[in-house]
Amino acid sequence: MQLYASVGSNDLGRAIPFYEALLGSIGWSKLFDNPGGGSFFGSIADGWFAVVTPFDGAPATVGNGTMVGFAFNSQKEVADFYAKALELGGTDDGAPGDRGGGSFFAYFRDLDGNKLCAWTFAPPA
Repeated sequence: MQLYASVGSNDLGRAIPFYEALLGSIGWSKLFDNPGGGSFFGSIADGWFAVVTPFDGAPATVGNGTMVGFAFNSQKEVADFYAKALELGGTDDGAPGDRGGGSFFAYFRDLDGNKLCAWTFAPPA
């Protein structure tokens, strides 16, 4: 199964470099620019993630309860991705840690306030 997810932005000039650096830190690169504004990142094998101008032309808003998660193979990778997001200007929304049931999650928000997470079920190293 492949995953495709997108978030909206009201400032693509800031958002695209944020995602180029953040997603670049896990080996994802820009696939193409969206004709309506924004960019798509990822790969056919791993899925796609986009930051775009909303199609309806209305301002982008943060969805209450909406979140995009990125799966990793280790707790260190989760912590590193979270740290990279904060280094790039993202904000903390739940530091990396055990969330029960063998899960390890970290939550943060991008520059527009969209909620993202990094997660794994890998045991501690």
